[in-house]
Amino acid sequence: MQISATLAQEFQLKSQYIENTLALFSEGATVPFIARYRKEATGGMSDETLRELHSRWNYLQDLEKRKESILTSLQETNADKSVYEAVKKASTKTELEDIYAPFKKTRKSKGDIAIEQGLLPFAQQAWEQDITINTKYLTQVQQQIKSDLPVTDIETGIESIILERLSENAALLQAGREYVAQHGLLVSRVMRGKKEQGEKFQDYFEHQEPVRKAASHRILAMLRGKRENILKLAIQLEHDEFPRQLQQTNLVTPFGTPCKQISSQKRQWLNRAWGEKLLGKLETDVLAQLKDKAENEAIQVFADNLQDLLMAAPAGAHNTLGLDPGFRNGVKMAAINAQGDVIDHGVIYPHSPQNQSQQASALLRKLIEQHRISWVVIGNGTASRETQTFANEVIKQYGLNCRTVIVSEAGASVYSASKEATQELPDLDVTIRGAVSIARRFQDPLAELVKIDPQAIGVGQYQHDLKGSHLSEALTQVVETCVNRVGVDLNLASPSLLSYVSGLSLKMAQNILEYRQQIGRFTNREQIKKVKGIGAKAFEQCAGFLRIRDGEEPLDASAVHPESYGVVKAMAQQIKLPLSSLIGNTSAINQLKLAPQAKLAGEYTLRDILEELAKPGRDPRPEFRYAAFDDSISDINDLREDMVLEGVVTNVAAFGAFVDIGVHQDGLVHISQLADRFVKDPREEVRVGEVIKVKVLECDVKRKRISLKRI
Repeated sequence: MQISATLAQEFQLKSQYIENTLALFSEGATVPFIARYRKEATGGMSDETLRELHSRWNYLQDLEKRKESILTSLQETNADKSVYEAVKKASTKTELEDIYAPFKKTRKSKGDIAIEQGLLPFAQQAWEQDITINTKYLTQVQQQIKSDLPVTDIETGIESIILERLSENAALLQAGREYVAQHGLLVSRVMRGKKEQGEKFQDYFEHQEPVRKAASHRILAMLRGKRENILKLAIQLEHDEFPRQLQQTNLVTPFGTPCKQISSQKRQWLNRAWGEKLLGKLETDVLAQLKDKAENEAIQVFADNLQDLLMAAPAGAHNTLGLDPGFRNGVKMAAINAQGDVIDHGVIYPHSPQNQSQQASALLRKLIEQHRISWVVIGNGTASRETQTFANEVIKQYGLNCRTVIVSEAGASVYSASKEATQELPDLDVTIRGAVSIARRFQDPLAELVKIDPQAIGVGQYQHDLKGSHLSEALTQVVETCVNRVGVDLNLASPSLLSYVSGLSLKMAQNILEYRQQIGRFTNREQIKKVKGIGAKAFEQCAGFLRIRDGEEPLDASAVHPESYGVVKAMAQQIKLPLSSLIGNTSAINQLKLAPQAKLAGEYTLRDILEELAKPGRDPRPEFRYAAFDDSISDINDLREDMVLEGVVTNVAAFGAFVDIGVHQDGLVHISQLADRFVKDPREEVRVGEVIKVKVLECDVKRKRISLKRI
């Protein structure tokens, strides 16, 4: 079956849409571009479906390439036609490698040596005819092969061939994995003498659970314990014998011919193959499958949280003062204007050991008044609540027209020491750059957080244990989706933000910045073509996602693609209005006769154009809201059971949600405490950045664990 036909069947989509989409992928079109501007070709596939399709397409292409390679290699072996047919029909990489495994041995096994000695026909005869291998039979074999091999070696050779053939049977291996995964117990035990050293893994010192029910976060915790030599993991089965569920005659075919029945002699060989050959391999394979499954789920958790964080509500264009709090090293301050430019900075020492509250108060007041600061934004690290209390007192004392808010500072220190921060803010100290990042992420989380390695943002689940390439690819896709969904202001965006725009590379983004510096600002989208390295294809991919406010062409501020400008201008001419008067004019849009435009643009595209004309440049992110922390609660020791507090969700894991309630230690709302009903996925109830009310259930000060219930 052709790849396109396979995908059409798997995704339950018309072959025409699959073929169109694969052609677009082959031409280099990006997922955001296809999802937004090629809906007629795809039947309106979402970006999520397109990414799944792209991933599956790559997998099937790799599978076909591997099949071709294996088929070529098999020509140098004595494989029969059935092996070639099995390779061609293999539907997974695992199945394919199981089939090929017997033919790619790097060294001779006991069975291989026995075959060279001429024992293969006798092994097959012994299996198929249930021959008892006794001295009389072995002597006959010795005479027939005309060898002086000892009968004990002949017996060992025959059995080795049978056991190896059983353990190399692809169908049996697949069924065995499924059996172990369904019936096995995942068992974790602490290693001798490691209890004290591995205290953080104490939940898994004497732990077991069915493999099929093992949750990803527990699997990753146990695997980390194993990697740190604290835990030993194993998969145990109730019985050691070959499972009767696998004794199907079509599975037990060591010599290619299905058995008519499983005799006691065959069962003995099966038990030996199971214990000596199969079980260890199956245990290793299933543990690897568990690891892959847990990692994939953890990557998805990270990706979902990152998307929620990046799509969090922006506070908007306000003059903002970012504070990076601290005790001994002071509170670093950076004032930025509505466009995010740094306009002032400094350091104050209102806390111990300096206690320079009077000087700090005067400088803070000066910055707020001088730069007409609307928001004082404080990072949620050390001294955050103390700094907020101090700032609120200054604001109240002098009647200043601004408010304070605490935001996550995760990754700010990573950004401040990065190459990009050095290029953006070369004249500022590293510590001040952190305050700038805190202020900017409040104005627009997406624009600022794209500058930070997603793994440093801290919204994942065991992210440091995951495969770097897989995690990086998933997170890049998330950032790309978010950036293109929101759109980018071509005259304000940083190279980091621009590099995630459909069709643009980091080099192209840097070239855009250089060209912008030369011309002052872009006034229309056509100027993008003049940027070095951006040709017709790159322009097609990126233009619709780049916005130009107050430019020469009104549509440049919208998500309408330049290729559809003619359609919109025809609409304006139809009702005899200037183009600028049509944009945002709902009553005028309702007067349009859409049949000619639908024929010209297509139903999907026309619908998107009309939505964009009604609300041009609409930001898909929610309206800004912030958590108001209880002023009387600033430390974990201040917490009491049954307290009701407001907090902001900082991370969502498979087992619940972490919430910042303003005490420097996030509390956990377990999945069972998220709602008064069964919750399968915590993200059905809460998202990163959401403000919620919680009740304190329990507070373990020693272990720094806070248990919460969502109200």
